[in-house]
Amino acid sequence: MRFQRLGFAVALLAIMMGMAGRCAAACTKASFTGVWGFQIGTAVGQLTSDGNGHITAGSDTVNQNGTVISQTFTGTYTVVTNCTGKLTLNFTGGGSTTASFVLDNANKGAQIVDTTAGASAEGAAVAQGTVTCGLTGTKQTFAALLLGQTTTALVDYVAQVVLDGAGHVTGSGTFDVGGTAHAATITGTYTENANCTGTIQMTPKGLSTLNFAFVVVNAGSELLLVETDSTASVFGNMQR
Repeated sequence: MRFQRLGFAVALLAIMMGMAGRCAAACTKASFTGVWGFQIGTAVGQLTSDGNGHITAGSDTVNQNGTVISQTFTGTYTVVTNCTGKLTLNFTGGGSTTASFVLDNANKGAQIVDTTAGASAEGAAVAQGTVTCGLTGTKQTFAALLLGQTTTALVDYVAQVVLDGAGHVTGSGTFDVGGTAHAATITGTYTENANCTGTIQMTPKGLSTLNFAFVVVNAGSELLLVETDSTASVFGNMQR
């Protein structure tokens, strides 16, 4: 998989997502079942596992050095009793990737590292859970943390982001670019599909517009995001 490494602040994101831990009981292939969202390096997407070792469907959006790539895949996976596992994804049109993962105590999240030869990327997966996605008309307020770099500077964004349920974004936050912090209000738009994937376009006042692909996880209480602009490699999440 054409993941791109973001080699800083990944440990912070993992702690923030609260997904580290040891398994209290033996795991099996059935421990990794259903629809999962993931963010690995500069890729965000989702996959469906059948509890029997097969990934029956999947798709992702990857920011490949400024070029946005969308791809679909199927695959296989294994899980052993200590709650560690391996997966192989086979992409439509050719190519494959491998990864290792560790499930959390509730089998609702996992930490993942890309093990494909020559690759270097890491991230997390979270079970989608029971949720109705789409522009449902329900207003939701999220706390967002986004980390990464532009072509010229490191960036750190923290913001309150309001999705109004009809495709409009408002909010406010602090946007640190290269060590200079900007406090700004946010306006923008978003899309959300019935399959719990979507896009967000938001403009902090006085700064450039930011574009993201996202996937809904954790029963609708969290979004995993990757920036899709050619000038930035930024990832993060938003939590209710």
